[in-house]
Amino acid sequence: MKAIVCTNYGAPDVLQLKEVKKPTPKDNEILIRVYATSVNYGDLVARNFKEITPQKFNMPLLIWFFAKLAFGLSKPRITILGSEFSGKIELVGKEVKLFKQDDQVFGYLGQSMGAYTEYLCMPENGVVAIKPANMTYEEAAAVPYGAIMALPLLKKVNLQPGQKVLIIGASGGIGSASVQIAKHFGAEVTGVCGTPRLEFVKSLGADKVIDYTKEDFTQNGESYDLIFDVLGKGSFSRSIKSLTQNGRYLLASFKLKQLLQMLWTSITGGKKVICAMAPGSLEDLYSVKELIETGKIKAIIDRYYPLEQIADAHRHIETGHKKGNIVITVVHDDKPS
Repeated sequence: MKAIVCTNYGAPDVLQLKEVKKPTPKDNEILIRVYATSVNYGDLVARNFKEITPQKFNMPLLIWFFAKLAFGLSKPRITILGSEFSGKIELVGKEVKLFKQDDQVFGYLGQSMGAYTEYLCMPENGVVAIKPANMTYEEAAAVPYGAIMALPLLKKVNLQPGQKVLIIGASGGIGSASVQIAKHFGAEVTGVCGTPRLEFVKSLGADKVIDYTKEDFTQNGESYDLIFDVLGKGSFSRSIKSLTQNGRYLLASFKLKQLLQMLWTSITGGKKVICAMAPGSLEDLYSVKELIETGKIKAIIDRYYPLEQIADAHRHIETGHKKGNIVITVVHDDKPS
């Protein structure tokens, strides 16, 4: 079978199309014929992790250290990237009860990755579910990561109808899902992003958008019940005046400084810093599927690339001009058009 293999860290050209052995499912596993996958921020980090210093990493030093060991010190230990996928089940192990041959599925592989390929195996109790009927394979491959990260984080802060939410990084995988989920919860949503992605964030349902290259939200006089800083690029000290009396500053990426701020603000009361990580669970994937099927979450795709052009997909994202999800299509003779 064909797969995109990365045996060295570096620029997009390290992603090479190669023939590799087709996997065989274990007794508790399913073999999935991959029809589509996606490219997200984590793929870019994993592809060139050698250059990701503790300062560039969006999490504390200890997590960077374990990530360094997991991904490989000088060369990649994970040679096939890609964490989201959709496809059809080709084979099931003899102990599998939840799925059957030809089921259409979508899912999330987490940090183990492995979706840049024609076939993959995973346990039946992994983060995989029947594909939403109202999504194409391509759309379904663009949703899992961002949505199953965003949903538990927004649940954690007990978002209420009518509350005002500002999302910094509203055009990324987690950010774009957060805009839609916050709207589902009844919030008034303001998205912060760069100029090329303003229309994309509006199309997700944001009530307002702010171009961070032209406007500083901390200076506009608005106050928010929740500021969600997806990549930890903002600052609590600068944003504190933009929070309501009991407002919360939520971070999905954070350093030791933010952890200490969380501890301090939990003691002092009032405005709080909340640092949180999402588990990426099967339960959350089921919840996301329900939101998709009821029309609360949609996938907006910027570009499609065939598997063999995946390096071009990475280059496009690195230009900073993408306006939606980047989907990789995998050709099979039986794939629906």
